[in-house]
This record gives sequence, structure tokens and C-alpha cells, in this order.
Amino acid sequence: MPRPVIAVVYDFGSVAPSDIVDRLEPLGDVVLAVCRSAHTEQLAPLLQDLTAVVPVAGDHPADLDEAAARLRAHRPAAVLTYSERRLAVTAELAARLGLPYHDAATVRLLTDKYEQRRRLRERGVDPVRTALLRTPGDWVPALAAVGLPAVLKPARGEGSRNTHLVRDAATGSALAERLLAGPGGEGALVLEEYLAGVDRAPFGDHVSVESAVVEGRVTHWAVTGKFPLAPPFREVGHYWPAPLAADERAAVADLAGRAVSALGVRTGVTHTEVKLTADGPRLIEVNGRLGGFQAGLGRLAGGLDPVALAAGLALGGPAPTTWVPQDRVVFARAVPTPADGGLLTHVHGVADALALPGLDGYETRVRPGTLVEPGVASGELAVLWGIAATHAEMVDVLDQALDALTYTFARAPTDLGEHSLRAHELGARPPSD
Repeated sequence: MPRPVIAVVYDFGSVAPSDIVDRLEPLGDVVLAVCRSAHTEQLAPLLQDLTAVVPVAGDHPADLDEAAARLRAHRPAAVLTYSERRLAVTAELAARLGLPYHDAATVRLLTDKYEQRRRLRERGVDPVRTALLRTPGDWVPALAAVGLPAVLKPARGEGSRNTHLVRDAATGSALAERLLAGPGGEGALVLEEYLAGVDRAPFGDHVSVESAVVEGRVTHWAVTGKFPLAPPFREVGHYWPAPLAADERAAVADLAGRAVSALGVRTGVTHTEVKLTADGPRLIEVNGRLGGFQAGLGRLAGGLDPVALAAGLALGGPAPTTWVPQDRVVFARAVPTPADGGLLTHVHGVADALALPGLDGYETRVRPGTLVEPGVASGELAVLWGIAATHAEMVDVLDQALDALTYTFARAPTDLGEHSLRAHELGARPPSD
């Protein structure tokens, strides 16, 4: 009997291309529908060596018609993506191929932060105040509708790109004008009510819920814990399981399930971020794809494989029947890039960190000699992977590792002066004004 063919629409996302091919091999043969971008152009030789590749030249109807025709020749049984930025393209290709996936209306709700908030408000899921800004002149009415403090962010985006906490009107007005300015500016911004979390130190005040959806039925297979954000809203790591009491975990999962249903998701995996506030769990956002770092956490934990789960659902498979392991803690702790940028020149202490009990690996994301661009988006110099018996043990080993690691930067390739920062300092330093 021929193996099923799984079409994966590929661009920068939550799973590396080699992981996609390796983890899906037990399920079928993989064809990568590769979208044109700076990321995929850089990886082109690797992608061609991994498996069959179908180019997707763009998102115009003619480009999608051509890509669908080429994919049809492979007779795919499923289509999916692990890339946030390619949800819409995947939906268009799925429709042309007659395969299940989010429809166009659902993709809009999953990718447009204003429309998502509006739908969740209308369905009684979460009443967070929001306003849409298309021009700097929209700042005053948006401020009147939302109030301060508030979060200003792109209506469409990922990785906390251009996401800012606004505490005063003048700063917010200037930010809105700057972010909307020029041909490279954001197409639209969302101003939304700031959700203040309850201090959970040394853990973060938010979690994410990982869910599988089959014919509209939602099953949660993990609640992922988070480390405290680096300012302003930069993710620095994730771990299984989240340190929640049973009743709080149930409330978080219930909120995520109602949100996923309200957005009309019928099939696939979702990644829902939830803030833990004094008034109970509140929604941050729902994403219609596998969350970041889930692939690596699954590898460490064993058992349930999130990458394969997403493909299995696309093939029409059942929802998972087990949660991720609860008897140990698996973690991925990022060393964040400096918000002010700089040329990374040296890294010290990797061997000392890896000698610590429980540290399973050090993954380099930025090599010395690389110029790191400034910005408030989430980014990683490296990722520390490990397994601990308890949450307290995880915190202890990471404290030691982040103290052992030192990163040296020059401000620009021509600078003679350098400065060094320990890994734990990188997460604590806000961007300069």
C-alpha cells in the first residue's frame, strides 16, 4: 500500500525543516511547499537535499494555482504548516487541493489580532478592550477607548515584533506615529488593555495551552509553563508542565478551549497564550499552529510528539489520549539577544554550563561574528535544554548556567571597545529609548 504524502508549507516557523522530515517519516512521505523568503533562500540547498520541494512563488492567485498544480502531482493526503506567517497560504492551497485545514475566515481570526479580540468579545470569551489604528490620527480615539496602561502592537505579527507597553499618552502617540510611518511601517496597529499578571517569580505570570482539534472538538495535551518575560514582552523559554494547581490548570484549559471554539477552528493544533491575573486566567492570544519550542520539549520528554501530532491530525487521525509527562520537568531556556543589538564577538562558559547536572544541551542560535539587529522582538543567542526532577531543581540549575555563560559584544563591526554580559543580565536589560 503506498505511503501517504504530507505537504508541509514551509517558511520560518516553530519547527526546523530537518525535524519536519525526520519526525513525519513514520507517517508518510514529505513534500515541502517552500515559500519564497530571505529565510528559505538561505536554506535552499539544505531543503533540496532533505526531500521533494515545490516552490511557492508568492501569495497571488496565479502563484497559488501553480503551486497547487505542482503539489497535486504528488497526490498529497494532507497539508499543514508550522509557520505563523504562512497560515493564509496554507489555507489557500488546502482549498485548491480539497484537503482539510483552517478556512480563510478562520485564518483571518487567527492572524488578525484586532479581529480575534473582537470575535472573542462578541462570543463572551474575554472582554479585553481593544482599538485599531491605521493612521497616527487614530491614537486619540484608541486611547479613549482602551485607557492606560496598554499594549501597542502590530495587528499582524509574530515573536513580539514591535510590541510595546505604553504607560503615558505622549509616548504612545510617538510610538504609533513611528511604527506606522513610511513604506516599511506596520499596516495597522492594535492598542489593547494591559493585563497585569500575578507575580509568580521565579516563574512567569503566563502559560500556554497546546490543543488538538478534530471536527471542532478540542483536546488539550499540554499546559506549558513560561519564564518571566524579558522587557518589554520577550519570551525567554518554556517548560512542561506548568506549575499550576489542578483547579487553576482546569480554568486555564477551559478558557483556551472556549477561545479556540469561538474562532471556528475545526481541525489542527492550536497554541493559546494565557495571562494569570488576580481575577483569574485571561487570554493573550490564540495561534493556529504549533507553538515555539514544542518540538524540542517533545523530544526531551519522550512519548507524545507534537510535530507528528500536527501531521497526524491533518491526515485525519484522532486527538491524543494522553498529556505530556507530569512526573518530571523538561525545559528550554533561551539566552535572549540584546535589545540594543551589537556584534557578538565571544562566548564563554559553555563547557561549564554543560557540566551542570540536568543540562542536556546548548544550542547555538547566533554565532560569534554575527551582527545582532536591535529591536524588541523575541530572539535567541542560544537555548539551554534540560530535564529536572522538580521545578525548583530546574530553577537552580538554570541560575548556575546563566551565571556561567558570558557574551561579549561590540556595538558595530568597526568598534574597538567591547562589553561583556552574563546570560542572566541579557534577559533583565530593557531596550534603550
